[in-house]
Order: sequence, then structure tokens, then C-alpha cells
Amino acid sequence: MLENLTDKLQSVVRKISGQARFTEDNISDAMREVRIALIEADVAIPVVKFFIDEVKAKAIGTDVLKSVSPGDAIVKIVQDELTNLMGPENAPLNIAKKPPSIVLMAGLQGSGKTTTSAKLARLLKEQKKKVLLVSADVYRPAAIEQLKTLAKSIDVDCFDSSPQDKPLAIAKASVEFSKKHFYDVIIFDTAGRTSIDEAMMDEIRKLHKQLDPAETLFVVDSMQGQDAVNTAQAFNEALELTGIILTKVDGDSRGGAALSAKHVIGKPIKFVGVSEKINGIEPFYPDRLASRILGMGDIVGLVEEAQKNVDQKEALKLAEKVKSGKNFDLEDFKNQITQMKKMGGVGALMEKMPAQLMGQAQQKINPEDGDKSLVQIEAIINSMTPLERRDPDLIKAKRKQRIANGSGTQVQDINRLLTQYEQMRKMMKLFSKGGLSKMMRGLAGKFPGMR
Repeated sequence: MLENLTDKLQSVVRKISGQARFTEDNISDAMREVRIALIEADVAIPVVKFFIDEVKAKAIGTDVLKSVSPGDAIVKIVQDELTNLMGPENAPLNIAKKPPSIVLMAGLQGSGKTTTSAKLARLLKEQKKKVLLVSADVYRPAAIEQLKTLAKSIDVDCFDSSPQDKPLAIAKASVEFSKKHFYDVIIFDTAGRTSIDEAMMDEIRKLHKQLDPAETLFVVDSMQGQDAVNTAQAFNEALELTGIILTKVDGDSRGGAALSAKHVIGKPIKFVGVSEKINGIEPFYPDRLASRILGMGDIVGLVEEAQKNVDQKEALKLAEKVKSGKNFDLEDFKNQITQMKKMGGVGALMEKMPAQLMGQAQQKINPEDGDKSLVQIEAIINSMTPLERRDPDLIKAKRKQRIANGSGTQVQDINRLLTQYEQMRKMMKLFSKGGLSKMMRGLAGKFPGMR
């Protein structure tokens, strides 16, 4: 998402950086290009005008210090205004002190509402909340069963509703059930439609009135751009939304929904869906997205992912092995692959890098090939015996053929993995001896997925 906008804004910054100072002419030229970039990103026209006016007013009224270049100054102004446009801060869920807190999920069919309900339940479970999932979608075939299946996969309870039940009856019964069984949060998945219609709006108005939810979240496909914002606006007029969840931001969306929603609707984006996986949802931080749009990456997000997903005991164990320069085996190699997969894989990590580093990495690594290689490496090592993992020198022709058959790969894939492992082991020894600079020079081309 937003790659084109990032490229355009970076081009504007480079042009401004070549100027000695801000003038009305160079700011006007720069803002003309920014306006085109925002329109191409499918940002709502009123939002484009507002943003350009704000940036222009602040830039022309700015005294650039001698120690600060016009390029640095314009980056700061644009970053601040992008953040304000989308936020300016993360808006957490309003979980009432007196349980159960009800979260009503609304949206059109196909926006990812049911899956997002389960993702949100998983996120709240991690925060030690007892969550009940409820489906009132009695119209879409297998919608209730889909939610039950998702609930089972994350070990969260799902209320036992059926297509024969009335949505208002499901609402009443599920709230009574949750009170008896001391649930903290109810996530109530409503029926979607292919378009807005009065019958849909009337049903969800009645549900909203009966449930009196702490949160009414509109789930919207970010790939719809301005249409997504217009639809959210219609729902907001009917329900008084408290927030928005953007799905499929990892797809080919141009970013218009993310940049337009808060300004047009007046409601915060609370979460974004970053992948199809059940853990693919994140709180929305406007300042972090603003940094990514400007090519500065999301280092804070990267650190948080590491803190959340990296096994600290395994990390310490590996650190000791690196320090000693001994006993780094294929089990350790596999553990590093597993940790990277938990953090979203090669592509997810690269997305959070600053643009300059990401550009350098992309010259060496194809994210898609890299992620496929991670899966293949894991499969190969899983097909080895514990003894083979500890002592890879044992793996000769017959063993290689057996491992290839067990992992669905070819013998040359086994050879490639063993070569990569041996190179990694050598680098570990270099590191233990203080040869960091030598190790860095030898790094290029050593990892799976590199061209």
C-alpha cells in the first residue's frame, strides 16, 4: 500500500532539498506535485485541498533555521500534517469497566468483517480478556459456521446461534449468556450486504439500539478507496460509529481510505488488517503510517514485533552460542526461521524498514521468494533426525535422498540449505572472534530468497 505516494513525496522532498530556502514559488510547485500524488492515491478531494492548504500555510510561515535544510523542514511539516489528518493518535478500544463490553461490527459483505471479528477476539484474548464471539448473520450461507470455526482455531468461545434464529433474539440471548458466564467482551458480527439498503440499515439500527454497544466499528475494505469512505459515512449517519477498521492494507490499495476516513467521517481508524492470517491485525498508529509514507519506515513497530514474537530464551541461547563460536546447529538455524515467520516473514519485515534500507534489501532479496524459502527450509529440517540436525556432517547421499522425499523437495535443495548453514556457521565464528566487518562483507547473497 502507498508505494506510489511514497515515491512521489520523496521526489518532492528531493527537489525542495536542493533549494536554499522556502519561497512561495518552490512551495507552490512542490504542493502541485503532492496534490497530484494524493489524487492518484484516491484520497477524497476535500481532504486533498485541506491537507495542501495546511502544509502550504505552515511551510511559507516557517523560518528555517540555518542548521535545518528546507528538505528536512518540509519532511517534518508533511509528517505532522499527515499524522494530524489520520489521527493524531492511536484510539484504543473503549472497554467498559462494567462487563460485558459489547463491540458491534458493521460493514458490507466481502469487507472481511467475520474474519476481522475473530482477529479482534484473538487480540483481546492476548490482553487477558474473556471474549465471546456472536454471529447474527442469518442470511449468508455458512456465515455462522465460519465464525464458529474461526473461534475454535483461536480457542475463543462462540455463541451457539443458528440461521433459523432472528438477529434481535440472538442479541438478547447472547448478552444474557455472557452475563451468566462472566465474559469481559462480546464481539457481535452482523450481516453484511452487497450494497447499502434500507432493510439492512433498519435491522442494524434495531440491533444497535438493543445492544447499546461500547464500540460500533465499521469494517471496510481499504482497496475501495473513496467509495469506502462514502459507505462509512452512510453507516455513521445511521449508527454513530465509534471507529473504523481497514482491512486488506497489505494489498494493492492506494491509501485513499486511510488518508481520508478520519477527516471525512470524524471517527478514528482503530485497527488495520495487515494480512489474511488470524494474527494479521494491528492497532492503527497515524504517526507510524505517516513515517512509512515518507519512506522513514516503522522502526517502533519492528521492535514491537520482535518483542512480541521472539522467544527470549531461544535468543539468549543463540547469543551464548555466537559468543562461544561453537555448537551452532541446524536446530538453531530452524529456530531463526521460525522467529522470522512469527514476525510476518521477509515481506512484512521489509515493509517496516526505512525506504533506503528496503531498496537495498530488495536488490538482494525477493520478499515472495524469501518467504517461500523460509517454508522450504523449515520443511527440510523437520524431515531430518535429531542426530542429523546436531551433526549435519552425517548427511550424505542416501540421507539427502530420504530428507528430500520426506520434505517434498529435491536433493539440490538439501545441498543449498547445507551450504547456507555452513556459511552461517562460519559467520558465527567470525562474529565470536570480533570479525564483524568481515562478516558483513560476506553477508550478501548468503540467505534464502536472495537473487
